[in-house]
Amino acid sequence: MIERYALSPMKDLWSEEAKFDSWLEVELAVCDYWASVGRIPAEDLETIHQRAKIDVPRIEAIEEEVRHDVIAFTTQLAEKIGPSSRFVHMGLTSSDVVDTALALRVKRAGALILNGLERVHAVLSNLAVKHAYTVMMGRTHGMHAEPTTMGLKALVWREEFGRHLHRMREAIEEMNVGKISGAVGTCAHTGIELEEAVMAELGLKAAPVSTQVLQRDRHAHFMTTLALIGASIEKIATEIRNLQRPEVRELEEPFRKGQKGSSAMPHKRNPVQCEQLTGLARVLRGNAIPAMENVALWSERDISHSSTERVVLADSCILADYMLHKIAGILERLTVNEERMRANLNVTRGLIFSQKMLLYLVDQGLTREDAYAAVQGAAMRTWHGGEDFAGELLKEAAVAERLTREDLEKAFDVQPYLGQVKAIFRRCGIELE
Repeated sequence: MIERYALSPMKDLWSEEAKFDSWLEVELAVCDYWASVGRIPAEDLETIHQRAKIDVPRIEAIEEEVRHDVIAFTTQLAEKIGPSSRFVHMGLTSSDVVDTALALRVKRAGALILNGLERVHAVLSNLAVKHAYTVMMGRTHGMHAEPTTMGLKALVWREEFGRHLHRMREAIEEMNVGKISGAVGTCAHTGIELEEAVMAELGLKAAPVSTQVLQRDRHAHFMTTLALIGASIEKIATEIRNLQRPEVRELEEPFRKGQKGSSAMPHKRNPVQCEQLTGLARVLRGNAIPAMENVALWSERDISHSSTERVVLADSCILADYMLHKIAGILERLTVNEERMRANLNVTRGLIFSQKMLLYLVDQGLTREDAYAAVQGAAMRTWHGGEDFAGELLKEAAVAERLTREDLEKAFDVQPYLGQVKAIFRRCGIELE
């Protein structure tokens, strides 16, 4: 991933040095097991632990010649360790090391993603509570519908990220497995006991059964979870972009002192951070496709998955980490323009109370069809430049017989729309004061 979207410690986890360090973790754990059952003399094990050091440039130089990264890795270790290196990689195939080490790194990356999710979840919880009763226009199809609150909007986002926390924990658990089962997964040269002991030392579980590789549905689950997280970040970013438009201006992403929005137009305050997140979410979704296509490998393995995973796993973890950091910062400093929200409630001159009028007329004995026709007729005249909604309603006989202008003005009150807010929050585990 380019530096622009890469943050430490996540980007460091996907460096070449970190990759080879994780391979060495696996190799040393296997050596520890062989020593525990008498296959490696104690003095050789001590030498291996003391001298096994990673030299990335040397590995890369060897790979230029041998055209095999794991062989280049073990050859470089042999140069460092000396004669005792004959015990390194004993009984293993390349994927035993690569897949198990990858599980270690994904597990660590997943922990960083969880931290980011927890931060966003907490920010959304605070935003929801702070604006639980901040009334604003609810919109469907981009059009004014009925009043809602900024708190309920944030609560929807908060619950979504709660589900992402659950999904990510599940995805990490599915990736929390390794394998030392050999060339086609039979454990013929190592035994199940070694596999289980090594995984225990590494903090992983042994895959119950494997081929030469861990099955890629696990990796696809992890990658699609990252893509879903990106989709939800995009969802929030898109809403902020929409509500930042000057004719709406209910929300605004942070705009720092000294920031400039346009090279040509000094007045511009563009939602560039949210636009950036919208674009990066597309990359996460795109990366999920090869992860799913990697599930279908030939027989006990091929390496068609390997090249794509070198790109998409690292990039998606780094991007998701960056995006979570970015959206959390936006939400922590989000401008909520309450005055503008109140003003926008009146843009349609009372039309937002149409359902309330429909239900009132039905309660008064009109058929739903007759009530709908009366309310819609008044609404359409209001849309097309007539009086305000109350005035147009009073031109409908069914309404004028039952309500006065004063009755309508009292009825056109947003407070009744807030009656269930507290109960909805309680259902989501939050008690409002």
